[in-house]
Amino acid sequence: MNYKDIREEAYEANMQLPKLGLVLFTFGNVSAVDRNKGVFAIKPSGVPYEELSPEKMVIVDFDANTVEGNLRPSSDTKTHAVLYKHWDSIGGIVHTHSTYGTAWAQSLRAIPIYGTTHADHLTVDIPCAPPMEDSMIKGNYEYETGFQIMNHLKAENLSYKEVEMILVGNHAPFTWGKTAAKAVYNSAVLETCAQMALLTEQIEGKVARMKDSLIRKHWERKHGEGAYYGQ
Repeated sequence: MNYKDIREEAYEANMQLPKLGLVLFTFGNVSAVDRNKGVFAIKPSGVPYEELSPEKMVIVDFDANTVEGNLRPSSDTKTHAVLYKHWDSIGGIVHTHSTYGTAWAQSLRAIPIYGTTHADHLTVDIPCAPPMEDSMIKGNYEYETGFQIMNHLKAENLSYKEVEMILVGNHAPFTWGKTAAKAVYNSAVLETCAQMALLTEQIEGKVARMKDSLIRKHWERKHGEGAYYGQ
């Protein structure tokens, strides 16, 4: 079977991570899915970005079994597989250990919505799932990480179709989107919002959350029925 398209999509998306300053060494991965074939392409584990090629992307099914490829897939493959299996409208997933996003995850804090840059993309704080229970950590860790993400969104009454990013407590960010490129975009947005929020709190420690009317205005002008942002 030919997996050329998703290999190239995954490769191109992975190569954006170092260009955008979202990864160091091999700290991150992107996958791209083919729903019709029931597989996704993902970065091989521990391979430096400068050594990647489309051919080195590993093809995996939704149970995290390698379908094609000579290299081991990313250690986070099972997390990707769980999300693809349960969220049927996403086309790409990104996991990074980007500096500012990871700092918020390590602080066990959601990233507050303080300004319009954030509101252009979300109407809520960027959620932070709590650290997993010991039984989940000691069990099938990467598999359980996927459920930790899904369970936290459900607990917060958030839709993965509207909130395409999350922090996993003590770990790091995960993002997703309709394509791998959109998931990378979301990863860059998360990192920018994380940095801005940190600087905001350093300037004014008691800063208030952005008011709802301004959040709604910025969200709707870009995503609402009468959206007028862009061409």
